[in-house]
Amino acid sequence: MQPLSHSHRNGFPVPFFGLALVLLVCLDSPTSSCTDQEKSSLLQLLTGLSSDGGLTASWRIDTDCCTWEGITCNQDRIVTDVSLASRGLKGSISPFLGNLTGLLRLNLSQNSLSGGLPLELVSSSSILVLDVSFNCLTGGLSELPSSTPARPLQVLNISSNFFTGRFPSTTWEVMKSLVVLNASTNSFTGQIPTTPCVSAPSFAVLELSFNQLSGNIPPGLGNCLALKLLSAGYNNLNGTLPDELFKVRSLQYISLPNNRLEGALNGIINLTNLVTLDLGKNELSGNIPDSIGELKRLEEIHLGHNNMSGELPSALSNCTNLITVDLKANQFSGELTKVNFVSLSKLRKLDLVFNDFTGTIPESIYSCSKLTALRLSYNHFHGQLSEKIGNLKSLRFLSLVNLSLTNIKRTLQILESSRSLNTLFIEFNFLHETMPEDDSIDGFENLQVLSMSYCSMSGTIPDWLSKLTNLGMLFLQGNQLTGPIPDWISTLNFLFHLDISNNSFTGEISTALAEMPMLKSDKIAAKAFFELPVYVFSPFIQYINAGACPKVLNLAVNKFTGVIPGEMGQLRALVSLNLSYNKLSGEIPQPICNLTNLQMLDLSSNHLTGTILAALNNLHFLSKFNISDNDLEGPIPTVGQLSTFPDSSFDGNPKLCGPMIVNHCGSAEAGPESIISREQIGSKVIFAISFGAFFGVGVLYDQMVLARYFG
Repeated sequence: MQPLSHSHRNGFPVPFFGLALVLLVCLDSPTSSCTDQEKSSLLQLLTGLSSDGGLTASWRIDTDCCTWEGITCNQDRIVTDVSLASRGLKGSISPFLGNLTGLLRLNLSQNSLSGGLPLELVSSSSILVLDVSFNCLTGGLSELPSSTPARPLQVLNISSNFFTGRFPSTTWEVMKSLVVLNASTNSFTGQIPTTPCVSAPSFAVLELSFNQLSGNIPPGLGNCLALKLLSAGYNNLNGTLPDELFKVRSLQYISLPNNRLEGALNGIINLTNLVTLDLGKNELSGNIPDSIGELKRLEEIHLGHNNMSGELPSALSNCTNLITVDLKANQFSGELTKVNFVSLSKLRKLDLVFNDFTGTIPESIYSCSKLTALRLSYNHFHGQLSEKIGNLKSLRFLSLVNLSLTNIKRTLQILESSRSLNTLFIEFNFLHETMPEDDSIDGFENLQVLSMSYCSMSGTIPDWLSKLTNLGMLFLQGNQLTGPIPDWISTLNFLFHLDISNNSFTGEISTALAEMPMLKSDKIAAKAFFELPVYVFSPFIQYINAGACPKVLNLAVNKFTGVIPGEMGQLRALVSLNLSYNKLSGEIPQPICNLTNLQMLDLSSNHLTGTILAALNNLHFLSKFNISDNDLEGPIPTVGQLSTFPDSSFDGNPKLCGPMIVNHCGSAEAGPESIISREQIGSKVIFAISFGAFFGVGVLYDQMVLARYFG
């Protein structure tokens, strides 16, 4: 089963919960008895369970089953509802539940049930709503005989299981009352089924995301005249959007992201009821047609990561209900000022990163008072930040990366008025300016993520940063900052991700780093959710919640001297520690072996001496380990985790020996050809480290820093 996505686990969008709930309304209040046949059928369910969630205490044979937990009967003493969601049930689903001839609703969702879905339930002559979502069910859906009479099933939710195979055809032919089909997050193959479009005139919701469906989007969907939601994202669909699809005027939600769909958006004008259009991460081309302005109900448009181009039509201003506009990683061009954002008063998220927009940032954007997230990074805007950005009182996420901004001090003074800001990316700007040290800089008390990296700024770490008491992630890498690490760093009680690599910091590593509370504690680092997703470590790992980001300390490529403080062993929550390319000396301190959460430890290219500690094998989660280019000696431990790392992890230590490197213990010392000097490494390796940091090690990606390269 494919991994779940944050935005797809709940299946239907909010408006469609009402549709299902109408079908779940209870009939009359239960009475005090049920038939022996119904009691027997219910007890058969218990016999197939290895864990019954405590139902045995309630489901006693000497009591009335209408009083049992999860059971509802109508006034005629007939069982109408079996509601056992989230009860910790394990085992198989009993086919005898199909003998409950008055059963209208069966809900077994969010348990650990396994095995197949009994045909007796799918073919029931009474069940209206069948929900077995979020279990561990396997196999395929059985084909009903073509002679089967019409069945009353209206809602079928089998999402988030391990179902495989193709969808049956005759099964849907007899479901003439079907309204909702949710089969998302399984491993179904083949094409999107279209049979319900013909057999079920009220068919409204088709949710098939996160499967292995392939082929074109079938033109037969044009027969779904009542379809309101079509969701089939995260599959292997290809081809163009068929013209027939644009004739389904009832459509309100189209969600087809992460496929291989191509072509243009011609015909979109017909879908006048459309509320959400999500075609992100496909291969669409062409421009956004002027007719987009006819979609008066449109609230969300997601076209990011495609091959679309052209200017944004001024008619976009007519979509006055827009809440989210996501056009990132395309080739849109021209001046954004052609869109009058004044009319988009409901706009909350605008994401235009990685396009080719030119001109100035439109002043009209600052009239969108409800805007919470604004990402304009990696375009060709010119000019300075307007003071009118202070009008965006709700703005929490701002990304202005690589926009040729100048005057860092003035920019920060302007942004002081954005009191709600919790995430700020302004890297690749202010080139060769001086880091402002003015203590009057204030107003960022809510800031949790700050990146001013790769600006080549000189100066020191300014004291005004100490006032950012909610700061959780600080990125200053790729500058020319000097001096020591200030002792006040330990007073930032929520700081858990610090990257100051690729600078010119000097002196000994401050022991104040060892007192950083969040790096000593397993507590969740931050409560905030990013308004737009960002990437840490890799352009493939997306984070929505800042608290889920890794705890990192990166001091690489600086001029730190002295020994590695033993106090660093207190930072037991660290996931990544990088001290490479400095001038550190002495032995690897024993307390480092206490950092049992480490996944990455890099001590390479220093002047470390002594032996490799066998206790480093205690770092069981370590997946990247590098102590190359030091002066270490003695044998490399041949048992435990250290023996699993490649020889490149140990290169450049001519006095080391072991079976995984050229110099085997007990043999003659390695020849000159096995020794790599620092001079040979030189600036090329430093550049590679810097390049690697930008591309994936310990850097917080501003959504997709390499969107065009990684798709």
